[in-house]
Amino acid sequence: MTVRRRQRGQRGAAILMAMLTVTLVATFAAAAMWQQWRAVEVEAAERSRIQASWVLTGALDWARLILREDGRTAGDHLAEPWAVPLEEARLSTFLAADRNASSSESDSDNAFLSGQIIDQQSLLNVRNLVDGNRVSEAGLRSFQRLFEQLSLPQAQLTRLAESLRFALDTSADNRSGSQAPLLPQQVGQLVWLGLPAPTVAVLQPYITVLPTRTPVNLNTASAQVIHAAIDGLSLADAQALVAHRGSQPFRSLADASRLFAGHEQAFTTDAVSVASGYFEVIGRLRLDQVMVEERSLVQRTNMNVTTLQRQRGVADASALVAAPPMR
Repeated sequence: MTVRRRQRGQRGAAILMAMLTVTLVATFAAAAMWQQWRAVEVEAAERSRIQASWVLTGALDWARLILREDGRTAGDHLAEPWAVPLEEARLSTFLAADRNASSSESDSDNAFLSGQIIDQQSLLNVRNLVDGNRVSEAGLRSFQRLFEQLSLPQAQLTRLAESLRFALDTSADNRSGSQAPLLPQQVGQLVWLGLPAPTVAVLQPYITVLPTRTPVNLNTASAQVIHAAIDGLSLADAQALVAHRGSQPFRSLADASRLFAGHEQAFTTDAVSVASGYFEVIGRLRLDQVMVEERSLVQRTNMNVTTLQRQRGVADASALVAAPPMR
């Protein structure tokens, strides 16, 4: 009996060892397969990232070329080529077809490109609130009119102007013993200056943040922005100005000011213009359900178009369908 029990015990141990060996082999095999799958996914994601970067960089260069060529003409208005949005189109339509290429589906057949150029001087520039080391009275009046249109508290505007002045003041006396707020580069960052997020959301379609003080372009701005930019001009007058430019863009401030007798002095070069130097270029590349969006701020000086800022991120493709342009 003892021998039989010993043999049974040995057989049981052998079976258990075999089961443990199979389990270990299966575990190692699964781990190896997972590592291989992960490496393939990482490589595919990196390839897609690099391809998206190339395509969006090319789209930005294309937009810069359009703006550069447009700089040969005086003035900027919404009937020019740069103002026409690029509707979503298959990327392969922008590429030269290779007659000898295989007829199989390529990566460009699954990629879709869209974008637009937005005149940043069609918006009120927050930077206009400060002139030198003091709050600008003219800039403050413009924003007061805008806040009044949008039913926003004037106290928030006062806090915004003072915080911006403090952030821009680089003097040693101003910064000694205290910490100035960070200087915003985008509208969404105005919360750094104490402006509530709901107020920023309401203001976003009408304002921008640019590196320097800028006038509002009468050929591209909305009636609300024009009303805010020009002292003494009613909203109805601004709407009439927008309707008039639809048939004939303004070539000079004199063309616009002569429409409103008695307000000619308000059409100053500090407040308004008929040309622009700052533009936002938006490029979107959709790969299946993934949307990569890049926003670039460019400055045009004479025939030179310089990129000042670039931001890229993944956006929700479904949320961007028929969505208004974001500021």
